[in-house]
Amino acid sequence: MRMPRTSNQQLRTGLLIACALLAMPAAATSVSRGSIERLANIAFNDIPERPIDVWLPEGYPKAAPYAVLYMHDGQMLFDASVTWNKQEWRVDEVAGALIDSGEVRPFIVVAVHNAGERRGEEYFPQKADSLMAKADRQRLTQMARAAGAPMPKFAADAYVRFLADTLKPAIDRRYATDRSRAATALMGSSMGGLISMYGALERPDVFGAAACVSTHWPGGDPNERAPGEAILRYLQKQLPSPGNVRWYFDFGTATLDAFYPPWQARADAILQRAGYSNANWVTQRFEGAEHNEVAWGKRLDVPLRFLFGH
Repeated sequence: MRMPRTSNQQLRTGLLIACALLAMPAAATSVSRGSIERLANIAFNDIPERPIDVWLPEGYPKAAPYAVLYMHDGQMLFDASVTWNKQEWRVDEVAGALIDSGEVRPFIVVAVHNAGERRGEEYFPQKADSLMAKADRQRLTQMARAAGAPMPKFAADAYVRFLADTLKPAIDRRYATDRSRAATALMGSSMGGLISMYGALERPDVFGAAACVSTHWPGGDPNERAPGEAILRYLQKQLPSPGNVRWYFDFGTATLDAFYPPWQARADAILQRAGYSNANWVTQRFEGAEHNEVAWGKRLDVPLRFLFGH
């Protein structure tokens, strides 16, 4: 595969978003539409503790029961003044406008902050690692040792278990939610797109839809193919029959997103062969879109309409 042209600075910036640390702000998140609450008394058990914010649209709880969207990298969604790159998705503005216009059913957003230095370990599809060719795993291990880097301790299974078995029941107890799987969705970008896909594949009994934005199919360094090949093998192996989960994928064509079109085409082929159609799956291409929160916020209405549109 011919790699797309991108500057070293663009690649470094994109990789920072996809794989490296996204520091958790100490300041409380604020919103311009609706209201936001920070959860307390959550049992994190097998994953590191982190803030969890819940966004409630204006008028809550008058339109109960509400659908629920679980979003990853929760510190990047609402308030640019507390994010590491001073960007945000504008979730409150976009979601609030769509709900007010009646284009989507009312929903709340559960914003789960990432785990900082363990972000990549939590978001990489854990069971895909076992599908990597032995020679590739040995080569990557040798490369990591030569660089003095530790091998990752994958934790996606524990993270998904927390979302499905601890967090969702807590949210359903505290808020006026529609508890059905059809009204429960996952969304994230980059590595967050991977964990959204993984969560829905592992727990289709809980999550009825996933929106995977700028999905980082390579799983790490975009010039290294082995992890991405294992992720595609996992998708093919685990993909449920059509009608169980609804899928949204998208990608841009600039900066780190420039690497994604051929990977997404292969993922699309897997869904097509499994019998998915426009009724339960869509992939969108956004020409010129970069790999950052501003770009994701500009098109956020598209996956939200797919997830919750009437």
